[in-house]
Amino acid sequence: SAMTSSAQLYLVGCLTLTVGLALDMGPNQNMEFTFMLPTGGTECFYQTTTTGDSMEIEYQVIAGSGLDVGFALISPSGHRVVSEFRTSDGIHMLDYTEFGDYRLCFDNSFSKMSEKMVFFKVIINSEGNTSGGQEEWMDFTVTESMEDYRIEEIRRTMDSVYQHLEKTRQVQTVLRAFEARDRYLLEDNLWRVSFWSCLNLLVMLGVAVTQTYTLRRLFDNTKRVCT
Repeated sequence: SAMTSSAQLYLVGCLTLTVGLALDMGPNQNMEFTFMLPTGGTECFYQTTTTGDSMEIEYQVIAGSGLDVGFALISPSGHRVVSEFRTSDGIHMLDYTEFGDYRLCFDNSFSKMSEKMVFFKVIINSEGNTSGGQEEWMDFTVTESMEDYRIEEIRRTMDSVYQHLEKTRQVQTVLRAFEARDRYLLEDNLWRVSFWSCLNLLVMLGVAVTQTYTLRRLFDNTKRVCT
């Protein structure tokens, strides 16, 4: 039923709602968000970038009838960079971004019966910009250890470890989103299987009762033979 489906969507939402911002340890700026896209509605989100950044966008529909939405990525100048209609997931890369706010729009206007749960992730790599902590570390390296190769090697190792940890966290987030979608499909299929199994059982019982009654009527002879 509609109420049961809606309750399942909100339950999955409570289990998978994650909002993550990792802006403090390096040039990577990551955002992850899971939201409910209402029936017949459109939701847009904005991501600020600077000139020359690279941006990666990944999204997937976790729950909802059809598991599909429309997606559009619009640049700060108004150019439609990406336009997709009724897709379940997608990954898009921008090697060179403009200065301003990119708009990410998810469209469910074609669906008049079912809301959708959507997960998306935005990763921005700013090669020219670093956070305050890393700038301080670089200043210390330049001013105090100009010729100290070991400190530079330690810094590169720390950066490498951080990047690997970030990549691991991103993969785990995507896997959690896949798990939530698989759980929704499993629960929906279980409901359908249970419904049709009960219906088939009722039909079989009805056929058995009808056959028994018909056979008894055939052998039930009320007429007496006079001799």
